[in-house]
Amino acid sequence: MTLQEKIDADLKDAMRAKETEKLSVLRMAKAALKNAAIEKHGARGTLEDSEAVAVIRKQLKQHQDSIDSFEKGGRADLADRERKEIEFLSAYLPEPLSEPEIVQLVRESIAATGATSKAQMGAVMKLATERAAGRVDGKTLSQAVQKALG
Repeated sequence: MTLQEKIDADLKDAMRAKETEKLSVLRMAKAALKNAAIEKHGARGTLEDSEAVAVIRKQLKQHQDSIDSFEKGGRADLADRERKEIEFLSAYLPEPLSEPEIVQLVRESIAATGATSKAQMGAVMKLATERAAGRVDGKTLSQAVQKALG
């Protein structure tokens, strides 16, 4: 079952159970996935799971930004709602890599590309991102590559 199919199934379950908060989040996620699929592959296209994970991560980042804004504005109630939405969306992400796994991935990517300095960071990042398959965010991966090449 693909990620999109899982979200569709969970959306139907949330409708049946009348879980309005979860239903709202899943509808937004489904719309974002559909828009991304249309953008990349046309009207009848579907996303690979790795592409779908990237869309979900983008949604999570937007929710996190909203939390920051709401907290600055003194709206703890809205920030709490965003946290619940993050909780629902996080269930669709693959298990994140641990710190030792990230270090190992970076070492392997550096060895495979033959990089010796920060000037070759782009090639290392490209390979490491492909191998991570959405299990680590770009900022964390970039910091690990910089540390290893530094």
